[in-house]
Amino acid sequence: MTAIMKRTIPVIIFALLLSSCASITRNMQRGNYDRVIQKTTKRLIRKPKAKDAEAMNRAYKLANERDLERITFLEKEDNPAYYDELFARYATLKERQSRVRTVTPITIEGMTYSYQYVDYDARIIESKQKAARELYRSGKELVNNSRSKLDFREAHFQLVRANEYGGHLFPDIEDLIHEARMMGISRVIVVPENRDPNIGIPQIDLEYLISFDTRRLDANEWTEFHFKHMGGNVNYDYEMFVRVLSIEVSDNIEKVTREEFTRKSTTEFDYALDVNGNVMKDTAGNDIKIYKDVSATLIKTEKQKTCTIRGEVETISISGEPRGALAKVPFAASSKFENISYELIGNPEAVYSDVINLTKKDELSFPKESVLVKQCIENARPVVRDIVMDSGNRYVN
Repeated sequence: MTAIMKRTIPVIIFALLLSSCASITRNMQRGNYDRVIQKTTKRLIRKPKAKDAEAMNRAYKLANERDLERITFLEKEDNPAYYDELFARYATLKERQSRVRTVTPITIEGMTYSYQYVDYDARIIESKQKAARELYRSGKELVNNSRSKLDFREAHFQLVRANEYGGHLFPDIEDLIHEARMMGISRVIVVPENRDPNIGIPQIDLEYLISFDTRRLDANEWTEFHFKHMGGNVNYDYEMFVRVLSIEVSDNIEKVTREEFTRKSTTEFDYALDVNGNVMKDTAGNDIKIYKDVSATLIKTEKQKTCTIRGEVETISISGEPRGALAKVPFAASSKFENISYELIGNPEAVYSDVINLTKKDELSFPKESVLVKQCIENARPVVRDIVMDSGNRYVN
């Protein structure tokens, strides 16, 4: 360990200790007593210190005092709307007591911290059952009298809580929860349309445009997307029209260019002859060869064809307020066919090996228009999915 590290580590530890102490002080000042208790009890388990025990003690007494004062008021008020809070306060008192009992009684520097055990169970059971009955009564009333989806959602929330607290008390609660759930859901029917009069799109391709993973649309538990009419008694609250407004497919674009190459051959040659027609020799006695120039033409063919799809997603409220068109969000996507091929005419010795490698790429035929349209729809799917998700979050209530 270097000298710098030896000096740095104690500084870091001291800074962390200061930060921890400051955190406890801030939480105490803000009334976050349970947060203080949580921190100090953990530290007391690891290494008992007087300042942590004092902070825990003060936070515990202040937190209990605050909850007991509120409980006294709630019990005097005896307002059914507060039964749930009354149960929560008693449950908090019990949980807090259990936490401090993990480290108490404890004696540090001559000071003993110990608290009298209080049995809260009877009060918890009583307040829990009262809360359950009130939540059930209120939730059932909302189910029977509401016409608003927001009211049905509130009813569902209350009935679920009532079931958690004491479902055995209410034989019909499961049916009520299901009814509140069904009545609180906003249902959206997503309908694909082709508005381009020039290009027909098979229905299967239109449906493919909206055939994305519906699990990604379930972020809002109260919105249900359908991609086919369910029929029967299903009533839809919103329509989302995924409209293809135009599809533009370009002509076949083909460009041909030529490049000439000339090099000395390594295999084709003539012998050098003297004036008498005899083969000339070099100083080593070897025949003198004159290598020929060879040439070749590289023909490059570039093919290109594109498809562009443009459309919109329109959200329409059928039964909610306000009714009518809520928003139109445009979308666009494209697909492209590109092919570059090479053909070498002439002597291959005239070009380098990298040029030869270019000729290994096959020339492809132009795709049919329908193939490009399918690819374009494939590329548009994630764009449409994101718009449907965003529109559901923005406009569906």
